[in-house]
Amino acid sequence: MLTSLAVFLVTGWPVAAPLAALAAWFLPSLLGRDKDHERAVARIEAIASWTEQLRDTLAAAAGLEQALLATAATAPQAIRPQIADCAGRIRRGQRLSDALHELADGLADPLGDLVVIALLGAAGRQSGRLADLLAGLARSAREQALMRARTASSRARIRTSVRIVVATTLGMAIGLVVLNRSYLQPFDTAAGQLVLLLVGGLFAGAFAWLRRISAFAEPARLLAGAGTELTS
Repeated sequence: MLTSLAVFLVTGWPVAAPLAALAAWFLPSLLGRDKDHERAVARIEAIASWTEQLRDTLAAAAGLEQALLATAATAPQAIRPQIADCAGRIRRGQRLSDALHELADGLADPLGDLVVIALLGAAGRQSGRLADLLAGLARSAREQALMRARTASSRARIRTSVRIVVATTLGMAIGLVVLNRSYLQPFDTAAGQLVLLLVGGLFAGAFAWLRRISAFAEPARLLAGAGTELTS
C-alpha cells in the first residue's frame, strides 16, 4: 500500500499505483529465495528420515502402533507436529487406520501418502515385508529430494535472468523519473495511461509465465481428503 501510494505521489499516474502494488506483492516471491521449494525438499527429506526410523523400530520386533508412538518424539522437525498428532490420536484410542488417514492429510505430500498406504496395508496384521517396503520408500524419497535439488540448480539460471531483466527495467524507469521527467510526459495523458497499463500487463504476464515454468509440478496425492471423508 505504501509503495503504491509513494509511486502515485512521485509520478502522478493513477495506473502506476496498482502496478506498483502488484509488483511489490509478486516480485519478492519471484526474485527471492524459492521458499516453497525449500519447504517441499525439507518435508521430503523428513519423511525419508522418519520412514527409516519406522523401519529400524519395526526391525527391533516392535508392533506398528508401538513404532509410531516411539518415533513421535524423534521424528524430524519438519513433520514432527503431524507425527505427534497421530501418536496422540492412537493414545486416545482412535482406530489405527483412521489415525493414519488423518496423518496423510496432515503431511499433505504424495510421498507421505505412499508411506501411509504401506502402513495401512500392514495395520491389523503382520507384514514381514513392511520393513523392506519402508526402506524402498526412504530410498525413493532421497532420490526425489536429490532430483529436486538438481532441478532447482538448473532453474537458477532462469531466476538470475529474471533478476537482471527486472533490475534493468526498474533502474531505467527510476532513472527516467528522477533525471528526465520530461521524457515521460506522454504518459501524463489518458492515452499514455492506457499504454502504461498495457505495458504493465505485458510485464506481469511475462513474469507470471516465468514463475510458472520455474515451479516444480507436484504429483497428484493418492489419499487427498481421506481423513475428511472418514470423519464426515
